[in-house]
Amino acid sequence: MLKPLLERWLPLPHTASLSERLRACTGAMLGLLLTAACSHWLLGDAAIYLVAPMGASAVLLFCLPASPLAQPWSVIGGNVVSGLVGAACVRWLGPGMASAALASCGAIAAMFALRCLHPPGGAVALTTVIGGPAVHAAGFGFALGPVLLNSAVMVLGAVLYNNLSGRRYPHAQHTPPNPHATRDPLPTGRLGFQPADLDAVLRQYGQVLDVSRDDLEAIIQQTEMRAYQRRFGQIRCASIMSRDVVTVEFGTPLAQAWQLMQHHRVAALPVLNPGRRVIGIVSQGDFLRHSGLDDFTSLPARLRHLLRPSGRSHGDKPEVVGQIMTARPQTAALDTPIVDLVPLMADSGLHHIPVVDEAGRCAGILSQSDLMAALYESRLAEMQQAA
Repeated sequence: MLKPLLERWLPLPHTASLSERLRACTGAMLGLLLTAACSHWLLGDAAIYLVAPMGASAVLLFCLPASPLAQPWSVIGGNVVSGLVGAACVRWLGPGMASAALASCGAIAAMFALRCLHPPGGAVALTTVIGGPAVHAAGFGFALGPVLLNSAVMVLGAVLYNNLSGRRYPHAQHTPPNPHATRDPLPTGRLGFQPADLDAVLRQYGQVLDVSRDDLEAIIQQTEMRAYQRRFGQIRCASIMSRDVVTVEFGTPLAQAWQLMQHHRVAALPVLNPGRRVIGIVSQGDFLRHSGLDDFTSLPARLRHLLRPSGRSHGDKPEVVGQIMTARPQTAALDTPIVDLVPLMADSGLHHIPVVDEAGRCAGILSQSDLMAALYESRLAEMQQAA
């Protein structure tokens, strides 16, 4: 009886690593030191140079820099407008319990209206009411003086520290896609949830989320990918790749490379250096693109012209594979789950991916056909087991 009650009230374990905790704590300390030093230097000893709600702002800025509640406009706008609301309540109603409650209520409403919701803003409004004679005497100058200065310096410190410590800040809040757009989504976007589905659910949810929309979308997408890996992750590239790979070198003549493609009935050839490391890939599309796709009637003649050696050491006409190949192509390791290659082949348009061993040498090649066959066999085996 007592245990379920306690579990309902106790928080779940957080997922922040030790290094992330140290990063956040150090950032809050440095941010507050910078804010106090700059504000004291500008405002002097006699003035109120550091307000208590900055401690709460530091938690958001350095522990949750991706939160919509921690972005620059939320911090500066939320704190300042809350201070102004609190000063107005003191001027019209005087300090007291009713004024304090109304100040926090009005601050929240103003932050909602101005889209600068920042939880410490409620504390700024309350501090303006109960802060004592010095704060009351400052009036609106309290919000436009120490509160504004503290907030601006704290945000500047967060921009510097978060980016130097590997956290993107400000965290841009991307505009949701137009639900009426007619452009067909990418292949992987037609599977699982789509951005329009997320927008509809968020509208239905109707509450404030302390996570940006793009982060939430990325988390859901990664969760879907993790689920796919659980179903198909046991299939690795080494299990389905073609091992008898036909390869060429940088200096292989174009005619020879084309003949190899036709003879072995392959659509792409990895380009290797003398150490058998992949430096490029040449495909039928590369040949056609350099032959000129704008005139289909003369394409055969253009292709023959491309393949025919010019006999000159210098010229604009490509002579060898290295001049038309795609350099530094996407590769996969032997133990890469094939599910990781689905977005590359479906969305990025890759038809062939070279597979390399631990030393980076070419060990095989994986095509879209190999991938589809493996996923089909895996799904068929799953259905047979279920039956």
